[in-house]
Amino acid sequence: MTYKLSISRKAQKQLARLPANDYKKVKQTILDLANNPRPSGSKNLKGRDGWRVRQGNYRIIYEIEDTQLIVTVLEVGDRKDIYR
Repeated sequence: MTYKLSISRKAQKQLARLPANDYKKVKQTILDLANNPRPSGSKNLKGRDGWRVRQGNYRIIYEIEDTQLIVTVLEVGDRKDIYR
């Protein structure tokens, strides 16, 4: 089952600011979410809705709508800043 990917405006801006080599890795991780929205290492967030997956020092925060098969990327950022 393939999910449709949706990336919020905020996440698009955050992605655009990443260094080129990190951008490629984060982009591939996001694309992989379409095939497996709950990869090993992903966690359901506490205190807010959504899931998170790691890619190096970056975190990708996203929501999953299983009924409509949609993964929405909400935020992308460095691990020290993303949860603030």
